[in-house]
Amino acid sequence: MIAFEVDLERDFGPYRRHRTIRSTLALLLPMIFVPLSFAVSLFLATFLVRLLLQGRESLARNHLFVLLVALYAVQTLLVGLRWGYGVMGILPLLSILASLVPPLTYLAFRDLARDGASGISVRDWPHLLPTIALCGLLLLWRNAVDLLIIAEFLCYGAGLAWLARLGTDGLVASRLDGSLRSHRSLVLAALALVSSALTDIVISLDFALGGGQHSAMVVSAATTVILFLLGIAAVVAGTEEGSGEAQEGAPEDGGTTDVATPETSGEDEAIAAGLDRLVHERRLYADTGLNLGKLARRMGLPSRAVSHAVNRVHGMSVSQYVNNFRVAEACRLLSETDMPVTRVVFEAGFMTKSNFNREFLRVTGLSPTRWRAEQAVADRTDLAAQPPTNWK
Repeated sequence: MIAFEVDLERDFGPYRRHRTIRSTLALLLPMIFVPLSFAVSLFLATFLVRLLLQGRESLARNHLFVLLVALYAVQTLLVGLRWGYGVMGILPLLSILASLVPPLTYLAFRDLARDGASGISVRDWPHLLPTIALCGLLLLWRNAVDLLIIAEFLCYGAGLAWLARLGTDGLVASRLDGSLRSHRSLVLAALALVSSALTDIVISLDFALGGGQHSAMVVSAATTVILFLLGIAAVVAGTEEGSGEAQEGAPEDGGTTDVATPETSGEDEAIAAGLDRLVHERRLYADTGLNLGKLARRMGLPSRAVSHAVNRVHGMSVSQYVNNFRVAEACRLLSETDMPVTRVVFEAGFMTKSNFNREFLRVTGLSPTRWRAEQAVADRTDLAAQPPTNWK
């Protein structure tokens, strides 16, 4: 908790005749407390603004992540009120909002892992059952509320971990340029939910064995940190969600991807060869919003089949496969033009310079600037070694 103390004697020193006013203020404002949760809530609010400024189309795609960040911001604000100022009347609301965090987090990341319409549908109503059950427990059996929330966080944390097992290719709706960050955010969200459940277990043990001496500090700090991490994960994944291209004709599949195996088939090789031609001839790699779902639709195949083929034939993920094309194009631009590196990033199909530098280093073993310098030296050497055209 952050505390600011107001030195009333120094501030009002020049007006010593107004001692009555100073005494009254001293009673009303002995110290102003600003819980750390309030600062985190402010940070999350800035993240929320960042998502809202992405535009109407992006907001329509990322509305679940926007809702998530808003929920985290409100939750951290309530945590500050409860544990910073002892406001007890918000406890039921705090519990209800806490029960909404795991299912909404899961549904938001699930959208990145499926090829099709995004958002919540009527078929997702079972995810409201924990919140409905919690409302009933608040009226009938409050002692079981904590157990329900612990079980909910553990189950949905395990569900997110199950999604994460598929790797970057499992996030078919995430931009290939940012699929690695989206996958890391998914793993972070899974760990945060499980950590929250474990923290609640520690608090329950503290109450049972030590009378809850450390519970207030643990709850406030742990909940604030966990919500902050979830907010970061939601913002990163929300900014990487795939384009809103029309879904007509999209094959019905779960958007899943298996782990690569060394065994290949004639079908895998045919798909991989067709994908090579499509990406190269149509320059699909230049599309900064390209994702696995879009590639699969262009080929008229399920995302799963395309991912399998790339995994088995090329031995890499689809994001690495497409980024290899992008790095090749970047090398051509760096070698044949004087285009600045900052422009090459976008011309080659990358969205951020950090991803560009990482992938360029992975493929070439050099930074873009050093690669261009060494290429220039090699070109001059080759030119010097050539005989003059008029040499007889």
